[in-house]
Amino acid sequence: MAPRNGGVAPVASVAVTAAPVLPSTGTTLPAHVRNAFGVSDVEPRPVVWAGRRAWHCGDVLVRPVPDNVVAAWSAAVLDGLQVEGVRVARPLRSSDGRWVVGGWAACRYIPGYVEPRYDEVVEASIRLHAATAGVSRPRLLDDRDDLVTRSAAGAFGERRLTLDPATGGELYSQLAEFRRPVQLTPQLVHPELFGAVLFDERGMPAVIDLVPCWRPAQWAAAVVVVDALAWGGADEELPKRWTHLEEWPQMLLRALLHRVALHAQHPDASARTLAGLQRAAGAIGPLL
Repeated sequence: MAPRNGGVAPVASVAVTAAPVLPSTGTTLPAHVRNAFGVSDVEPRPVVWAGRRAWHCGDVLVRPVPDNVVAAWSAAVLDGLQVEGVRVARPLRSSDGRWVVGGWAACRYIPGYVEPRYDEVVEASIRLHAATAGVSRPRLLDDRDDLVTRSAAGAFGERRLTLDPATGGELYSQLAEFRRPVQLTPQLVHPELFGAVLFDERGMPAVIDLVPCWRPAQWAAAVVVVDALAWGGADEELPKRWTHLEEWPQMLLRALLHRVALHAQHPDASARTLAGLQRAAGAIGPLL
């Protein structure tokens, strides 16, 4: 079990990702937000929940969101989503029916901690994406051209990327030589589950939100494996334990290319932070 350090398990490497920077919460939860979500009579407690700043207000958790449109879409999907074997943090509407109020969203508080149970996170990914397979492609993905979108498109060979060789470009070019065509159906997936799945005292996983992406479900599971190898100190047998998944070697390759591309374009990237992805490449290489 991971130490109870606010819900964050120790990792072996310094993670450099494209995770959005959340707006500062300041020192207090705004009064109008507390009123909107019905927690004005509860003393808010600042917490870190699955690596994110938030305010714990009794059985409600209120947190700042980096994108109001994505947060509202995520809440609408999670509101009725049933995932076998996985708890879901149910979103809460404000008193006037909104999912997001002034850059803040709320959900039912789910107890749990981020722990290095990587095979179980992969399994949670598979279960989650079995449940989201019928969700329509959100229009908010149309014409999106952010760093994550570009890196995923590059990983699937849909876009040519120019990357700094020193921060991952050379590794990316070497890996891209192994890319082969695949025949998998894209669907709604959450590509950022590493560090975002909570486990309770019984080991039951929980998902707190959805980050929309339109890619094969196997790829999202592969991203968990790459992240665990690169940033979480996972054992190098982890990718081999999931070879029964369809097109698994190529999904691992595309997940690795995606993360290397993100790294190479990140302002804090360095040879030191690239080391984790090089380790992941070493573990995945024999499967290609």
